Amino acid sequence: MLTELWSFRGRYRILHLTWFAFFLSFVVWFNLAPLATSLKADFGLETSQIRTIAICNVALTVPARIIIGMLLDKYGPRITYSLLLMYAAIPCIGFALAQNFSQLVISRLALSIVGAGFVIGIRMVAEWFPPKEIGLAEGIYGGWGNFGSAASAFTLPTVAAVLTFSGGEILNWRLSIALTGIIAALYGAFYFFNVQDTPPGKVYKKPKRATGLEVTTQKDFLFLILMNLPLTGVLCLLAWRLSKVGFLSQGQLYIVWLLLLGLYAFQTYNCWAANKELMAGDKRYPPADRYQFSQVAILELTYFVNFGSELAVVSMLPAFFENTFGLDKAVAGMIAASYAFMNLASRPGGGLISDKLGSRKLTMTVLTAGMGIGYLTFGRVTGGWWLPAAVLLTMMCSFFVQAAEGSTFAIVPLIKRRVTGQIAGNVGAYGNVGAVVYLTTFSLLPEGAVGNRIFFEVLGVMSIIVAFLCAFFLKEPEGSFAEHHKDEEDEEKVNLESVPMFAED
Repeated sequence: MLTELWSFRGRYRILHLTWFAFFLSFVVWFNLAPLATSLKADFGLETSQIRTIAICNVALTVPARIIIGMLLDKYGPRITYSLLLMYAAIPCIGFALAQNFSQLVISRLALSIVGAGFVIGIRMVAEWFPPKEIGLAEGIYGGWGNFGSAASAFTLPTVAAVLTFSGGEILNWRLSIALTGIIAALYGAFYFFNVQDTPPGKVYKKPKRATGLEVTTQKDFLFLILMNLPLTGVLCLLAWRLSKVGFLSQGQLYIVWLLLLGLYAFQTYNCWAANKELMAGDKRYPPADRYQFSQVAILELTYFVNFGSELAVVSMLPAFFENTFGLDKAVAGMIAASYAFMNLASRPGGGLISDKLGSRKLTMTVLTAGMGIGYLTFGRVTGGWWLPAAVLLTMMCSFFVQAAEGSTFAIVPLIKRRVTGQIAGNVGAYGNVGAVVYLTTFSLLPEGAVGNRIFFEVLGVMSIIVAFLCAFFLKEPEGSFAEHHKDEEDEEKVNLESVPMFAED
């Protein structure tokens, strides 16, 4: 696979076009972080307001990933990704034209939906690559796509400086952010006309209902409802945070909480509708067609600590280096980008290790534990450190974080193929739950070295806890290293005109 990777033919062409789509969505998603101090100066914002905008940047990605996962399983990745990239231009331009804090918050919430693009490519890549290569393929997709945050940190301050045309001390952040959305929209149109959902001759498998995740035992249904609670709870947390900075009044906060409770009830109803035959006892899955939702739950927690922490750290790291070491914005942005820069090798490396080690469970456990140790060490970084040593530690820590992400999504496509989009959506959403929880925690900590130390210690301790859960409760997926997907041979024989879409694997 490594030798054929650069051929840009067949499945490798689809892989390259898809990781670049994710790359652009990440550029858009994190176009604020390297320009945050310029935005703060332009609007005269307080630190708490900037941190709140950073939380908004990942907030609606939580429900968006669930919804995108449903649309993905129903309509396929080609049209879903294309439309999402074209949508990106709207909130980018809206944010660039904002004139007050409220407009910044609203447009940033709308822009956070773009972060849901990740789950689309997970299904697309899984359709084109066999299980034995899925770790590396998904790692390349996620890792090279995630590099978009590093590209933002590297380039946007310079682009903004050039676009300022010596017009003042504050960088032209507005035009820079609008430009990222326009580029993403143009690529969305290009992507639509240049990819296919599946290789020739393969059928795109769909669930009977895409409005709720299909489970295969009654106990798993109750587990699913329980694990959906944090997805709504984190939005309640965000609403509370917005009330603390004056965006919502107390009465408005209660109304939002009530609406979110209704959203959870609606989500629960859709899950019941997708599984009502199972819950009524009218349907029973044969053992070969079952999967354990507990494995999805553990993967959700792994993504909470690895991708959730990456989103949080990427959002605060440029300002951390700028303030801790007294660097200017451009230099701090480039140094902070070393964290995301590692995505080029570490996330594919995590997937490759998972493919080659022979145990996806062991890979997940070791990488998550290493991530925890890295964060605990990073909490000791102060202005007295030698700067190259801090950069090296940043890169070492990020290797474990992103390799763990690659390991998570080396397992996700192997759980249950026909609902891969929804499983990827749920797992991906937990990454954003982690980001909101971590960023909210960070926003409540004091500024300076003490707050930074506590923040990284929280990341480290949570990672160690999840590593323990992986060691004792995560199971090796069936067919982890097979030549073909479990249901691929049967799928080729399916006649969609005569067999219901819900045909069992």
